[in-house]
Amino acid sequence: MQIKPKPSRDSVVNAARRAQIVKAAIDTIAELGYDRASFARITERAGLSSPRLISYHFAGKDDLIKAIVEDVYRAGAAYMTGRMEAQATAAGRLRAYLEANLEFLRDHPREIAALTEVGPHLRDRSGAPYTSAGHQEPGVRGLEELLREGQRGGEFRDFDPRAMAVMIRGAIEAAASRVSGPHALDLASYAREAVTTFLAATAATGEPPR
Repeated sequence: MQIKPKPSRDSVVNAARRAQIVKAAIDTIAELGYDRASFARITERAGLSSPRLISYHFAGKDDLIKAIVEDVYRAGAAYMTGRMEAQATAAGRLRAYLEANLEFLRDHPREIAALTEVGPHLRDRSGAPYTSAGHQEPGVRGLEELLREGQRGGEFRDFDPRAMAVMIRGAIEAAASRVSGPHALDLASYAREAVTTFLAATAATGEPPR
């Protein structure tokens, strides 16, 4: 049996400090917006003594917002994975995917507000802006495979799985932009309608799978 070395105290402290800064940045951006979320304000929110502590852990604001995106997406993936893996059918996994995505939006409004704020400022490795389509593509590809699996197993009817995957992701992205504010949705109601709509749209028979 291979024994994994314990992480050093410094690495644990550094990881905790980074997490503290990311959380403070999420809260600051959600409350004040991207442009007003200076390192000084994030420092104050995090209870740190100096903005230099942020600069020690992050190369700049771009580096910090990438960490925010990674943190929120990692949390979202953890939120969904167990629910989907517990399902024995493709239809069950599609239901779990929709419900978990929309419940995550409902339960994490500050994180979603921060993502909405930082989205236009994200850059890829070449420095080019991220596009909405490019941002959605990994999720679209995963959904495509789930839908193809359901078609191969006879659970889903014959349809274009990529087109359906884009529509499902579009419905989730639309909800993400309406988590809070004057145009906020009732996300519980939205989730029920989304599940009913997409299970009926994909079902191999007239009755949507349970």
